[in-house]
Amino acid sequence: MTGSASPSAFHITIEPSGREFDVAAGETILAAGISQGINLPYGCKDGACGSCKCKKISGTVNHGAHQNKALSDAEEAQGFVLTCCASPTSDVVLESRQVTLAGAFAIRKMPTRIKLMEKKSPDVMRLLLQMPANEVFAYHAGQYIEFLLQGGVRRSYSMASAPQLIDQGLELHIRHMPGGKFTDQVFSSMKERDILRIEGPYGSFYLREDSDKPIVLLASGTGFAPVKAIIEHLQLKGITRPVTLYWGGRRPTDLYMDAWVKTKLADLPNLRYVPVVSNALPEDHWQGRTGFVHRAVLQDLPDLRGHQVYACGAPIVVDSARTDYLAAGLPEDEFYADAFTSEADKVDQANTATV
Repeated sequence: MTGSASPSAFHITIEPSGREFDVAAGETILAAGISQGINLPYGCKDGACGSCKCKKISGTVNHGAHQNKALSDAEEAQGFVLTCCASPTSDVVLESRQVTLAGAFAIRKMPTRIKLMEKKSPDVMRLLLQMPANEVFAYHAGQYIEFLLQGGVRRSYSMASAPQLIDQGLELHIRHMPGGKFTDQVFSSMKERDILRIEGPYGSFYLREDSDKPIVLLASGTGFAPVKAIIEHLQLKGITRPVTLYWGGRRPTDLYMDAWVKTKLADLPNLRYVPVVSNALPEDHWQGRTGFVHRAVLQDLPDLRGHQVYACGAPIVVDSARTDYLAAGLPEDEFYADAFTSEADKVDQANTATV
């Protein structure tokens, strides 16, 4: 029959958007959706963060290895699935209000040249990539790219600049992870004018513009990168919704573009900035907010029922925020997240995964 799925494929329908796609036998729902331009939500893609969790309306799936904190036995019994590690065993209907009819950009591979390398702190490098003159690279502020390294290795980093500024270069913030296959190169042998291959855009972490709710931007460490892109996008689009940025680090130096944010306060009268430091030392002379950054939000906004939250950074920050903010009344479909998971994190997760 014309247009029907092959015998080895199952059909996936996403409600309420009505988006549809097929999944080959043994393929995960998320991988198939991404390859066909369906903007399913996701974060780590490793069954660890829960960002891809959807409600299953009908059908059956097999779950691969995943963290219990991402999908508990009780949630699975209630019909929730992790699309990043769920393979369908029948046609499936899912509910995901984050999936929209519009807004998915084509995923592309291309070479880029390093235009600028600028150390923003002892362990954070700002890269500016020059895009090919004859290529179009479209993305949403908040999404990420993958660097294609030798041996099929990939490393993911969020774009730190708004898509409207692509002619100036594609900005990334790279934190040095000692022993890291990619970051060791960035902080030692890599130099300006080197060629790097990228693929993207990926991710469902981007501003939903069909709302007028106040926005909370929550960032830890280099989780600030996609948040910076969103702030630039807000300014360039003239969006006037109230926005509060909570940016946390262990030491003040972790807030590596604090001065940049403060300059934006004059440009964006609706932007409020709350820097938070958890482990300041006496020599830091820190006089601002202290403690865990996600808790600072609740200190200021104990009732989150009327807000949207965009959280990006370490998995423990994102996971804690999700749990505590939902308890504070935030609707589950108004929490958008991107958890930064390192390769070391993935090894730890694999060692403690459940099937």
